[in-house]
Amino acid sequence: MSTVSTVNGGISFWYADQGTPTAREPLPGDATADVCIVGGGYTGLWTAYYLKKAVPFLNITVLEAKFCGYGASGRNGGWLYNGIAGRDRYAKLHGHDAAVRLQKAMNDTVDEVVRVAAEENIDADIHQGGVLEVAYTPAQLARLKDFHSVEIAFGETDRVLRGARETAERIRVTGAVGSTWTPHGARLHPVKLVKGLADAVEALGVTIHESTPVTEIKPKHAHTPYGTVRAPYILRCTEGFTAGLKGQRRTWLPMNSSMIATEPLPKEIWDTIGWEGRETLGDMAHAYMYAQRTADNRIALGGRGVPYRYGSATDSDGRTQPATIEALRDILVRFFPTTAGVRIDHAWSGVLGVPRDWCATVTLDRSTGLGWAGGYVGSGVATTNLAARTLRDLIQQDSGQSGPTELTALPWVNHKVRRWEPEPFRWIGVHGMYAAYRTADRRELTSPRPGTDPIARAADRLAGRH
Repeated sequence: MSTVSTVNGGISFWYADQGTPTAREPLPGDATADVCIVGGGYTGLWTAYYLKKAVPFLNITVLEAKFCGYGASGRNGGWLYNGIAGRDRYAKLHGHDAAVRLQKAMNDTVDEVVRVAAEENIDADIHQGGVLEVAYTPAQLARLKDFHSVEIAFGETDRVLRGARETAERIRVTGAVGSTWTPHGARLHPVKLVKGLADAVEALGVTIHESTPVTEIKPKHAHTPYGTVRAPYILRCTEGFTAGLKGQRRTWLPMNSSMIATEPLPKEIWDTIGWEGRETLGDMAHAYMYAQRTADNRIALGGRGVPYRYGSATDSDGRTQPATIEALRDILVRFFPTTAGVRIDHAWSGVLGVPRDWCATVTLDRSTGLGWAGGYVGSGVATTNLAARTLRDLIQQDSGQSGPTELTALPWVNHKVRRWEPEPFRWIGVHGMYAAYRTADRRELTSPRPGTDPIARAADRLAGRH
């Protein structure tokens, strides 16, 4: 199928659907604040929201390089779900019970986002259909069953394991032999959420300056080409764009993820697919996919294309490679053969932040007033909300307005991790890792064995994921 008619880039389909916003005014010169937040994505906006709600007299300034939601918050797959990067490692470091508390907080976070969206009249096409993850090879089925058991062990007792027939009753993925479903998930429209959140934050009295790139963060200072904002607390909420800040090149790796969106599909195609529950959909492949059925009956589907650009470079307009578009279309058709002739209306890419140990973190350095949150490894739509509430509590605790809370005691708080390797080792390692994962997936497609391919196990060790 030709992709000549596919819009490639333009930030994302979600912005094509909503329209690119007119940027707010940039920083007019030097300024002061009580809290300065660098980054106008979900993390920064949620942090501003909760801080201002808790302490209305705070003078809070948000600085955004482009416009709110330009990065991952406006390009993601719209998965509001309870996954969090690094939970298993936190269990090893802090004990099983600590990781269970973290998981419960994530389960509750899904409902918290839905609650706030309703309270603030943000119509983000939210549908709480849960998350369905399918297996379609013996090796994937074995991993799925292990995954299901582990999730239950971390307190998710409302999770359901389904066989091939039960899976097909929900969604007919070709060759699916089983699935696991959790109610702690929802589909949403990412840009509708980020636009509504920015408006809500501004209505509370938070100052947002867009078209204002921060070039360097220092204790009590955020430097921009237009002036410096001085504040007791400077919070870095830049996720995949962190590498662009002075001194942060190797802090978090900007991992690329790409997506496609089909044209709206007719009823006869949906009749062959099912998906009436509008669950978010994933699989158990090593180079995994993620998808949703949109409010206007498209399929938006994503996965890894070229996973990393040399030197931690990031894109500007979301364009992705033609080969990646074809690879994602192949996944779409393999899952749902009746989509073979449908048009791919849009393709795009974006970056997400990956720490060296693949663990999301929230930190406040009480000696400097510098804080940060991120490293979500693709699970940020919900995790940003929990991170923001945790930053709020850490700042209130540090300023003497409150004591420790359940959130400040979670095991991801103030977690430290080493930096990524210098180039060219960083580029070689990431590209080698994903080449290994793709090879393992191909081998598992034709293998009757239930065990994970040894190439994937080696890639996991290389990545530091296990």
